[in-house]
Amino acid sequence: MFSLGGFSRGGEYENKTWDVLIIGAGPAGFTAAIYAARFGLETLILSKDLGGNMALTDLIENYPGFPEGISGSELTNRMHEHVKKLGVDIVFDEVERIDPTECAYYEGPCKFAVRTKNGKEYKAKTIIIAVGAAPRKLHVPGEEEFTGRGVSYCATCDGPLFKGKKVIVVGGGNTALQEALYLKSIGVDVTLVHRRDKFRADKILQDRFKESGIPAILNTVVTEINGEGKVEAVKLKNRVTGEETEMAVDGVFIFIGYEPKTDFVKHLGITDEYGYIPVDMNMRTKVKGIFAAGDITNVFKQIAVAVGQGAIAANSAKELLEEWNSKVVE
Repeated sequence: MFSLGGFSRGGEYENKTWDVLIIGAGPAGFTAAIYAARFGLETLILSKDLGGNMALTDLIENYPGFPEGISGSELTNRMHEHVKKLGVDIVFDEVERIDPTECAYYEGPCKFAVRTKNGKEYKAKTIIIAVGAAPRKLHVPGEEEFTGRGVSYCATCDGPLFKGKKVIVVGGGNTALQEALYLKSIGVDVTLVHRRDKFRADKILQDRFKESGIPAILNTVVTEINGEGKVEAVKLKNRVTGEETEMAVDGVFIFIGYEPKTDFVKHLGITDEYGYIPVDMNMRTKVKGIFAAGDITNVFKQIAVAVGQGAIAANSAKELLEEWNSKVVE
């Protein structure tokens, strides 16, 4: 088990009760940790990785203070360094379940048990869930089979492997257009496939995409991904005419939105029918002591929004802890 300062210190993390335990180390989780630490709260982050979807983005052009843009990996590193400077530890592990152990729902003070896939258990008075959302899949034949062998959800990660090769990018939002532009910039032969007749991306990105000369196939969906050991072709279907065609490609990059990663909390009854976690204006969930922030709350999926929600969640956790502490004193 690693912390970001090096090795974890034996069972120290498990043997104490944290004021705030943050699940996820993306922009919402990082920000929550920064605020919680500055409030003087004992804070721990549990996360599978650093940065989440932010770390996988080639260029972020709408985050305040960076008019020329900043890479997702660089912004992740800067947030990470900020958190480390405040002494917050991060343990790399995946949360499997959260259970209230010493409180009834809507009552307090609480203590939660957070169990991980590595068989560890951590105790916390409050929890901030900031796990984000995973890339949505097409759910077509061949997608699972060829993931990692031509099917990708990260142009920054896998794009360099396709220099001089032909790929399609599936999607019509900001991420799809942005990643298509990135792939072309590194020498990949790109065609964009979008199920609608127009893009959903910001106008500035649409203008840049048009200027790039990247071909776009609209009103079209991917129905199958084929190959022998690796991607070699895709089957396409025009949604208007019903015409089906096959295109020879070396790769398929899919950017069609995200799905929440909340299976580990569904037993708590805090998710909606789509798996997202509804919150009030203070980032409170239906269970007192559990807060949520970032993409997992099904808001406008932007780093700036996640950062704001992370700050609010940390402040709400602080106020709840102060409320509980005052009752104990009384």
